[in-house]
Amino acid sequence: MMNATQLRANLFVVLRRVLSTGKPEEIEWKGRHVQIVPRDPMPVLGKLARLRPHPEALRGDPESIVHLDWSSEWQGGDDSRLS
Repeated sequence: MMNATQLRANLFVVLRRVLSTGKPEEIEWKGRHVQIVPRDPMPVLGKLARLRPHPEALRGDPESIVHLDWSSEWQGGDDSRLS
């Protein structure tokens, strides 16, 4: 939360952030709280377009994990509902 003086100093940064993230900003002014919120919901495509690849998330060959067998580690109970 920010106060009105902070909002005044960073108005365009705050507006840009609200529009790019879709998250409201809360401001305290004279002991009361107000919010700056985008009027229209953020389009899903806009959110997807901001995704960045993270190639470092998987180290090694992705094909090597495709056929891993974890059945020996399974400690579940009743598997009858899976059939």
